[in-house]
Amino acid sequence: MTESARHTRRYSMLIALAIALAGLCYSSWLLEFVLPIDSDPVNQFLSELDAEGKPYREVFATADKVVGFLLIPAALGALFVFPRRRLTTIGWIALICFGASTIADTLLPLKDCAPGDPTCGGDSGLFPQLHQPHALTSTLAVTSIAVATFAFSAAAYRYHRWRILREFGVAVLILGTAATLWMMIADNLPGSYALGIAQRIQVGTMSIWLLALAAAVLIEAREQTDRPARSG
Repeated sequence: MTESARHTRRYSMLIALAIALAGLCYSSWLLEFVLPIDSDPVNQFLSELDAEGKPYREVFATADKVVGFLLIPAALGALFVFPRRRLTTIGWIALICFGASTIADTLLPLKDCAPGDPTCGGDSGLFPQLHQPHALTSTLAVTSIAVATFAFSAAAYRYHRWRILREFGVAVLILGTAATLWMMIADNLPGSYALGIAQRIQVGTMSIWLLALAAAVLIEAREQTDRPARSG
């Protein structure tokens, strides 16, 4: 293995580690089942876990900040370390946007609204938090990682790379898309329709997909750095 290949493998390992840790931190919402929190996972959004005034806000907010601070340099590093192709470039840039939006989520937390509170959008129905500034950052985060998952999935098929994203990653993408459609459709219908569960499935698939991407980065780096040695 050449010195350049060794450096590429080391950088790839660091990038993959950062992505994997980000995926784990983005699943911090699972702590709601461990910490003494009065939550309703069936009907409450995850943003309510780190809303203003919540007892464990700093725990969940810190985890989200770590996600952003890990993904932004990891994606930037990937743009310099790995070969640039249009679809993967879109994917890495989208991950940078996701990291930045996740940090913004913590800087614009959900307000603990009372019914009819004009600072929370007034009388806005069952989910007044959808009319707060926090909704914009959350929407940007979900949109960004959706773009990333679609871009990397398309790249996996087009460039015949990252088998784990072509198979397992696509299955996770389909599940996450189904949960997103569940939320979008049900939110416009009368009744609750267990939107809390839908969002937890959605966010859970994001974490799992990040872990799959980390594994794909490691496998790809190993294959690329070993290929010259085999051919020589």
